[in-house]
Amino acid sequence: MNTAIQQIWFLVKKDLVLEWRQRHAFFGILIYVVSTVFVIQLMVHQPEEKIWNALFWVVQLFVCVNAVAKSFLQESRGRLLYYYSIVHPRNFIIAKLLYNVVLMIIMSLITLACSVALLGNPLIKPLYFTGIVVLGGVSLSLLFTMLAAIAAQASQNAALMAIMGFPLILPVLMLLANIARSAFVTVLQPGLPRMFLLLVGMDILTIALACVLFPYLWKD
Repeated sequence: MNTAIQQIWFLVKKDLVLEWRQRHAFFGILIYVVSTVFVIQLMVHQPEEKIWNALFWVVQLFVCVNAVAKSFLQESRGRLLYYYSIVHPRNFIIAKLLYNVVLMIIMSLITLACSVALLGNPLIKPLYFTGIVVLGGVSLSLLFTMLAAIAAQASQNAALMAIMGFPLILPVLMLLANIARSAFVTVLQPGLPRMFLLLVGMDILTIALACVLFPYLWKD
């Protein structure tokens, strides 16, 4: 147990060090977020609540693709072979999931701040929406980390990740948009607890699938 925790911490720390050394990639994503929201502001100014909500989650989707998907695609096959010889595959995928969750939470909060600053603030329940943004960042990062792990075994094919991700990400985005709708109204939305349970269940299923499938993928 202690060995597994040490391996996970070692891999997470390694990713943090690499991210710090390659700060240009992180700041590039920040520029992408600000420029995307700014272009939306130029086109629609301050949209109404439903449009604001939809645009926010679309921006979140593309931010996640740029921020999280590179975690596996930047790893060379030689480096993956080296990791395979020193750590357990399950510890490796758990470390990737943890690191990408932290990264996506940070990017999600930055996207929220930019959206409120440039597109206006139609939120009636800002704390509730912030919590949904964090939960959404976790859900998107988990799903795209698993897809990036699969795509990394197909000659680093990023297009494969996009093709596989489209049908899988649609229900997650629809759930997040419906759950977040309660932040724009004062009345209680029916079926909200069920949607929360469904989203959390999908996250747990994604983690379980990643932990079960990744060792077999890595052997290939």
